Amino acid sequence: MTDAAKLENEGDIAADFLEGLLDIADLDGDIDMDVDGDRAAVEVVGGNLDHLVGREGEVLDALQELTRLAVYRETGERSRLMLDVAGFRAARRTELVAIAQTAIESVKGGETSVSLDPMTPFERKVVHDAVAEAGLESSSDGTEPHRYVVVHSAGE
Repeated sequence: MTDAAKLENEGDIAADFLEGLLDIADLDGDIDMDVDGDRAAVEVVGGNLDHLVGREGEVLDALQELTRLAVYRETGERSRLMLDVAGFRAARRTELVAIAQTAIESVKGGETSVSLDPMTPFERKVVHDAVAEAGLESSSDGTEPHRYVVVHSAGE
């Protein structure tokens, strides 16, 4: 099976799991599937789904882990599937890029380094990618759940 076919299969398994969950919870929602780079991406859209996101995405993170476990149960392979509900992660990604951009400008303006607030692994990845794209470097410091990103100039 090709990598793309494996990712599409992960998306199908995730969609089936999520559809069953929505049915059990008597929630309205549609499932959109895609392949985003090297991972399957699944989004639940429509209806009032805010309670599936939770405070600061906590419920969404848990739901993503359950969905990944459902994929693992079927495939026997660990999944890097990304789940979004009602565009929460997409909106958060936009916010994080703006936060990263502010830190990037500070470092380019002469600050040695800029430490950001604690973030989830997903959030840190978005920031690390934005920093790398700007030609700077970043690292993660601290321990969960207080792990945070430090942005600094290349080679420091």
